[in-house]
Amino acid sequence: MSKCLVTGGAGFIGSNLVDELINRGNNVVIIDNLSTGKKENINSKAEFYQVDIRDLEKIKPLFNGIDYVFHLAAFARVQPSIEDPITANDINLNGTLNVLTSARDAKVKKVVYSASSSAYGDQKEMPLREDMPTHTLSPYGLQKYVGELYCGLFNEIYGLPTVSLRYFNIYGNRQVLEGAYCLVMGIFMRQRLAGEPMTITNDGEQRRDFTSVVDAVKANILATKSNKVGKGEVINIGTGKNYSVNELAKMIGGPTKFIGNRIEPKETLADNSLAKKLLGWEPTVDLPEWLEEYKKEMGL
Repeated sequence: MSKCLVTGGAGFIGSNLVDELINRGNNVVIIDNLSTGKKENINSKAEFYQVDIRDLEKIKPLFNGIDYVFHLAAFARVQPSIEDPITANDINLNGTLNVLTSARDAKVKKVVYSASSSAYGDQKEMPLREDMPTHTLSPYGLQKYVGELYCGLFNEIYGLPTVSLRYFNIYGNRQVLEGAYCLVMGIFMRQRLAGEPMTITNDGEQRRDFTSVVDAVKANILATKSNKVGKGEVINIGTGKNYSVNELAKMIGGPTKFIGNRIEPKETLADNSLAKKLLGWEPTVDLPEWLEEYKKEMGL
């Protein structure tokens, strides 16, 4: 049994991770300022602290006695970071620096950092490999990439074991259905539930590697167990299969309408061979099958 700390543990991915850690018999401490996380997501068996990762003095004591840190708290998503790059930078970089400093001083066994495939930006070659040069298209993508560099640096300078997981379009239980942090699947589901047409940007042919939160959670836990990682590695967590936004809309079913263009990568597709090699991780959830079940649950 380990003592784990999850930043952003009241959020979509964080709360799913907390539940699984507790199911496996671990003690869990949650740090979340509830700016986007929800109280109803918090597992009652976890120790919860409503604090901001930007407040070093408040978060630092919470790291004492912790074995593993999962850093998921972030000012998430591309569009909000374009609209407010300063707040995004403060949370995603200063906040991450505070988490790494606190973990270093508490001598934790390993930090697992939630990175993002948005670091790749637009690439001409598919699938996306971890050794490709980045071409970020947003402050968020750049900040998450610099977070990876910080993780690698803290390992190199201070010997803090770190590993960064680059998520590809995570979906699943508790995914956000409204607000600025909503991904395309959440937007489509909310629109269908409201009886509205699904709004599609660009031509809808942009393709995304959609990855289940169940698989993202497994990757986090495997990253703590694997003795092959901890030296600042960056690892893709994606299925290696992608679907166009038009195909996603078709799977959900219902009318669509095009609403104009915006800057976004044409395609994401993960090469997940490194995750298999270093973590023993493979995706287990199939998007079309999951969507059928989800639609029934949502009454569609």
